[in-house]
Amino acid sequence: MSKSLKWVGLAAALVCAASALAAGKPGKAEPIGANIDTAVDVSQSPTLQRWQAGGTVVLGVREAASPMVYALGANEKFVGYHMELCERVVQAIAPKAQIKPMVLTAQNTMPLIHNGTADFNCASMTNNLNRQKQVAFGLTTYVSEVRMAVRADSPITSFKQLQGRNVAATTGTTAVQILRKYAGENELKFKTLMSKDHFESFMLLESGRVDAFVLDDNLLAGVISQSKNPKDYKIVGEVIGAEPIAIQFSKDDPQIKKAVDGAILQLIRSGEMHKLYAKWFMQPIAPKNVNLNLPMGETLKKQLAAPNDTPLEEFVIPR
Repeated sequence: MSKSLKWVGLAAALVCAASALAAGKPGKAEPIGANIDTAVDVSQSPTLQRWQAGGTVVLGVREAASPMVYALGANEKFVGYHMELCERVVQAIAPKAQIKPMVLTAQNTMPLIHNGTADFNCASMTNNLNRQKQVAFGLTTYVSEVRMAVRADSPITSFKQLQGRNVAATTGTTAVQILRKYAGENELKFKTLMSKDHFESFMLLESGRVDAFVLDDNLLAGVISQSKNPKDYKIVGEVIGAEPIAIQFSKDDPQIKKAVDGAILQLIRSGEMHKLYAKWFMQPIAPKNVNLNLPMGETLKKQLAAPNDTPLEEFVIPR
C-alpha cells in the first residue's frame, strides 16, 4: 500500500503525459492537483504503519450535523457526505484498519484531535489559521456559505432585518464570528442565544424563542431536513461569508497529510467526489428521505478543479 501511495502522483503524471504526447499536445494534460505532494514514506510514520497493520482509526463525528455527518438510530450508525469521505480516505490509505466513531462537539474537537484521542474530524469545520496551530487540514472538500434559517411564514429576508431580534448560533462555529463582524460593520444590534450544537440551536427557532438561526447553508439544510416539518422553514438572507471546509487530523505527522491529500485527489480525478456530493445533496437521504436540493455551487466546482488547502483568511472566491 505504501508504494502505491508514494508513487500515485508520479504514475498519474506519467500516464497523462503519455496520453498528451500521443495526442500531439505535450504539457497540456497534467492531472488535477499535479503540484500537490502526495509521495508518502510510510517508514517515517508509525501511525500509518499501525493503521495499515489493522489498527484502529478513530473518526470524530457529530450526532446532528446533517448532511456532513449525523447519527441514524441511537448512535448505531453515522452517515453523511464527510463521514463517507473520511471512510473512503481511510480505506484508501489503510484498507485493513478498523474504524471507530467518536462523538465530538464544536468545543472539544480541536483539543481531542490535537492530543490524539481522535484521529480525524469528519464533521464540517472551517479551515482557518488559528485552527492550523493545533491540527492539519486536508484539501478543501466543501465551500459553505453563511446564511440563516427562518420560519416559512417569516418576513425576514435579509440580515439587516435582524435589528432588535433574537438570533440562534452554535458555540464554536466560525459562523458566530462572521455574524458578529457583519453586525458591527452594519451597526446591527440583536440578542444572540448560543447553543452547544446545531440541534439545540434549531430547537430555539422551532420553539419561537429566536427569529433566525445563523449557520453554514449545508448544515442549515440538513437540520431542516431532519425536523418534524421541513416545509415550515426556509433558508434566506444574503451570503455574509464563504468558508473552505475540510477534514482534520494530526499536524505532527506530515506523511498523514500527504496520504490524505493523495486519497482525496484520486476521488476528485475519478469523478467520485462529484458523485458523492450528488448522493448527499441532490438525492433523498435518511432518515426521512428528504432531498436537500443543493446543487454544487460554482465556487466548489472551481475549488475541486484546482484543489488546495487554503485557509479562510487567504481564501478567495473564484470568479
